[in-house]
Amino acid sequence: MITAEENELLCRVEGDAPMGQLMRRHWTPVCLSEEVAEPDCDPVRARIYGEDLVVFRDSDGRVGILEEACPHRGPSLALGRNEDGGLRCLYHGWKFDVEGNVLEMVSEPASSGLKDKVKHKSYPVVEWGGMVWSYFGPPETQPEFQPPRWAPNEDVRVSIAKVVLPANWAQILEGAIDSAHSSSLHSSDMVPARVEGARATESNWLRPSTDKAPRLQVEHAGFGFRYAALRRPIVKANENEYVRTTVFVAPFTVLIPPNNLYNVANVNVPRDDTSTAFYFIAWGHPAQTPEVETWRKFLGQTVGVDLDPLYRPKRTLENNFWQDRQAMRAGNFTGIKGFPNQDVAMWVSMGPMVDRSRDKLGASDLAVVEFRKQMVAAAQSFQQGEPAIGTGDNFVPDWVCSFQAIVPKTTDWRDFETGFVWEGGVAKLEDSYSVAAQ
Repeated sequence: MITAEENELLCRVEGDAPMGQLMRRHWTPVCLSEEVAEPDCDPVRARIYGEDLVVFRDSDGRVGILEEACPHRGPSLALGRNEDGGLRCLYHGWKFDVEGNVLEMVSEPASSGLKDKVKHKSYPVVEWGGMVWSYFGPPETQPEFQPPRWAPNEDVRVSIAKVVLPANWAQILEGAIDSAHSSSLHSSDMVPARVEGARATESNWLRPSTDKAPRLQVEHAGFGFRYAALRRPIVKANENEYVRTTVFVAPFTVLIPPNNLYNVANVNVPRDDTSTAFYFIAWGHPAQTPEVETWRKFLGQTVGVDLDPLYRPKRTLENNFWQDRQAMRAGNFTGIKGFPNQDVAMWVSMGPMVDRSRDKLGASDLAVVEFRKQMVAAAQSFQQGEPAIGTGDNFVPDWVCSFQAIVPKTTDWRDFETGFVWEGGVAKLEDSYSVAAQ
């Protein structure tokens, strides 16, 4: 349990809030590259840390991120004309390039010199892993962009489902690092089976355990933490453990245990104090990782079907997230299609910002407790002038990844050598274990 004051410190990201200022010291996803796919395409709105932005791709293919309000008298530049190398405000025709320079000021006499005195607020841009990224901290503290662990190089396929949710970022991230809930909430989609490890099918993810009460162990790190959920496997339970490790990469990324074909992650970007852009990511070898539309259909997060054009769910609290009670009576645990949508139902039903001072926590909440302690402490340290968690020498190292495996009980998961799933899986997984041999 944390206090109401600590909960505020954890959750608040707008303005001068310490957590938001801490997050601004990290490169942050602003939108999907597909949202501004073509030169001179429609500009789009974005909201990050309580700040309203406009994103556009100019005639040369460069992406710009500007403050949404025109510096002249404040109308939205998202309504503007994206043409001939810049974004033009409709009100008086002022035109800006991707760096916020004024290209034209047609409402002013050329002799006024005002054009050269005005520069609109803009932010740096990097495109990587299917996302448009920016840095929102002070320019003098801007680090070099480093690829995230879920898109380590240009050879991987990255497929992303985006959902904009009316809930605080922290309650969404806590769901991502909560391994215990998957055995209940997702039990109709993550099905126990006599398999050698987690396996992906067209309709389910299979796992080799019926254990609903994992034992949790945490390993602290400067970038966040790793933790393991240890379960009894279905076979050889006396000799082995089924290990699923999750990695929290501060401040807003989670590396989720993979299946046999591809890796999984999510990124939880605060739009403001009470809404979040949730990105659910499949990544790995192009031959084994689902394409974007296949991934979104599998998750039940297809734009135009499950989501509106602004990536907001059509499943809402008011319509009970399209819950099918007949399916529940027939055996489906939740009656909600798509396991991320099952999570969404839980997160949104908590309200815009949950009061953690009222929680009654148990042993299965160890990772959640660690997240709260670590991030509250990180915000407090940042307030005192310390570097933001996960920056500088504490940036997540290249060897860090999540994994799942059946291992002998004599093996410490912290020392288990593995890597992210690539073509054919990871050779070290399941070396000495075969269901067929039972």
